[in-house]
Amino acid sequence: MTGKEEVRITVLRKLASKEIFGGKPPLGQTIEACPVFKVGQQFVVDEGGEMPRGFCHWAWNDLYKVVTALRYGANWETGAKEKGAPTVHCCTDGLRPVIFKLERA
Repeated sequence: MTGKEEVRITVLRKLASKEIFGGKPPLGQTIEACPVFKVGQQFVVDEGGEMPRGFCHWAWNDLYKVVTALRYGANWETGAKEKGAPTVHCCTDGLRPVIFKLERA
């Protein structure tokens, strides 16, 4: 690989606290799914590597190292046979996580 590659981030799923904990949320109240993202929404991290406009700062902090590794050619052992296969990661919000697919654009 020469240079830095673009990375596409796709929102795969959003979970509310009820989906994770059922009727007994740890803080005593149900918390709705993250309001920042929509399922299917896509963002592209361009050659500059900056956080995409409209992306959650907390989620970006969680995904930044993976995005950077992909930009520089890293591959994950995800069971896929080909190099550069998409990878799945989520933000660390334990009450309403968002699951993302990351792939080279």
